[in-house]
Amino acid sequence: MKLTKVFAFMALAGLAGSAYATNGYFSHGYGMKAKGMAGASTTNTEDAFFGANNPAAAAFVGNRIDLGVDLFSPIREATMENWGGPGMNVSVESDDSYHLIPEFGYSRMVNNNLALGVTVYGNGGMNTHYSEVMPGTNLFGAPGALGIDLMQLVIAPTLAYKVAPNHSIGISPLIGYQLFKADGLGGPTSEHDDSFGYGVRVGYLGKITPTITVGAAYSSEINFEAFDKYNWLFLENGDFDLPENYNLGVAWQATPAVKLALDYQRINYGEVAAVGAPASAGGFGYDNIDVWKLGVEYKYSQKLTLRAGYSHTDSPIVGASLAECMAGSVNCGETTLNILAPAVIEDHVTLGVTYTLASGNEVTMAYMHALKNDVSGQGFDDLGNPTGINTIQMYQNSLGIQYSWKM
Repeated sequence: MKLTKVFAFMALAGLAGSAYATNGYFSHGYGMKAKGMAGASTTNTEDAFFGANNPAAAAFVGNRIDLGVDLFSPIREATMENWGGPGMNVSVESDDSYHLIPEFGYSRMVNNNLALGVTVYGNGGMNTHYSEVMPGTNLFGAPGALGIDLMQLVIAPTLAYKVAPNHSIGISPLIGYQLFKADGLGGPTSEHDDSFGYGVRVGYLGKITPTITVGAAYSSEINFEAFDKYNWLFLENGDFDLPENYNLGVAWQATPAVKLALDYQRINYGEVAAVGAPASAGGFGYDNIDVWKLGVEYKYSQKLTLRAGYSHTDSPIVGASLAECMAGSVNCGETTLNILAPAVIEDHVTLGVTYTLASGNEVTMAYMHALKNDVSGQGFDDLGNPTGINTIQMYQNSLGIQYSWKM
């Protein structure tokens, strides 16, 4: 199909966010202004990334185009004790550590109350590539490099309407496309497979007082077609969906120059069997997570705006000790399987800046550092015998730039 080729080209060009794995496999933020504030964006009306954050915000954005790109660098490492025998400990760092990830937003006011727009953004990215530990053998004992590649593209056309001068509602149908490939697992295939999916995001935004704005948004699960080539790897015959999630936010314009924003986000990984089922049942064992995001914006001058932020969540991957495994812990085996997808980040710190040009257009930059975190758990061999402790760890950096046209 011609449409399939277009989507595939966009994904392979980088629009699919091929390396994000910050809050599980969601990005820490969408749009450089939000990324500079640790992702606090539920009340943001300053760019066209409402389709990824809060569709209702489109009613207050105006006419603009935002085009950005992130240079994203996740550093992943896996350690297995007693690999191949007692006292034989191995550590391997994943290659493939730099990715360019574009994003796009467009907004147009049809009249004073009605807005239309579209946001294109990426999720996914449990991308790993571990070289063989020794010739012919990787960490899982199979030949070839070990790793997986997940790319997810979401297109969110948006409609928003002001139900009152300071209150709006919005809706974004979500059209998803994803690619997946696994290497070094010893399975029947290591080829790319793709699928389409659909969902919806709805939102509300209200300016309660001249200084207080509140917002809320809910996204359904994006239900993808199954990966036929990987029905041996994922539960439910290869089904791999984007989980249901929602966010609540409040912003306070403390002074004419200083704004504080606080967001809460819930991501329900446990409702997607391939991701949330225990490792013993064939899933990745991800727990549902709560993400808290705090951002500050300071208008230094009419041309220069500075931002900073911090966010925290608990790792969706927990792991279990030998004693906990013997007691039947549902977290047993997570650290072994999630060598493929070590999404253990808990804390992000961010900085951002926007400079307004003489034309009125803007240049925005954002930097993110995700603090190193590791998770350990008991490992087992193919016969179910305990071996040693397996540890997965990751830290990240990203630097992005965005150009915005005001129309």
